[in-house]
Amino acid sequence: MKMYLLGAANPEAVRMLNAVRRNNPNLQFAFLDNDRNKQGTSFYGVPVIGGSERVRDLQGDQVRFVNLITGSTRLRYETTRELVEAGATLGQFIHPGIDLTMVSMGVGSYLQEGVILQAEVALGDNTSISAGSVVGHEGRIGHSVFLAPSVSIAGCVEIGDGTFIGTNATILPRLRIGRWVTIGAGAVVTKDVPDYSIVAGNPARIIKTNAVPYPDGKIFNSRFPESGA
Repeated sequence: MKMYLLGAANPEAVRMLNAVRRNNPNLQFAFLDNDRNKQGTSFYGVPVIGGSERVRDLQGDQVRFVNLITGSTRLRYETTRELVEAGATLGQFIHPGIDLTMVSMGVGSYLQEGVILQAEVALGDNTSISAGSVVGHEGRIGHSVFLAPSVSIAGCVEIGDGTFIGTNATILPRLRIGRWVTIGAGAVVTKDVPDYSIVAGNPARIIKTNAVPYPDGKIFNSRFPESGA
């Protein structure tokens, strides 16, 4: 099995792939990156073999792709769609120390060390959760969502597609966070947040609106059906 990771930027990804490879020595890794200055180099010893344009040449039955881009959920969504439209089969890049018992998820997941997903959590496709974040029991995380380090989501919370949650943000139980919401670092969310809102503070308040042109964060549709991990 070969896995290509889009985005050669965070050295933690290399440490994580080494942990994954210790559990699965037959899994081979390489990076893709759309920065031409990185192509043909190596990132902490792992080759960077090209950009998204290589997908059509690389795809195969034993090949998977995972997007590591997390700075913007809109960019993450768009670049993952590019991979899928080029024929990529999405895989899972998940730290082996994470307990996935009684958890369901889509494909394209990027879950770092120390993530805690409690019982009956459901993750959508193209989800990225950074180190030390917690999703409480029966949480529902939509497609193309990003959680920065040390986010704390209490039980029975619903997070809409495309939402970005900043470092150390806290979301109280049984709330609904809409689609394409941005929650600022350290925010404490105490009530539902409508679609496309940007919120910050303690308690969190709406400070502006996200100008995102997409109705959802779905990676697959009738033209590009779901690919398995």
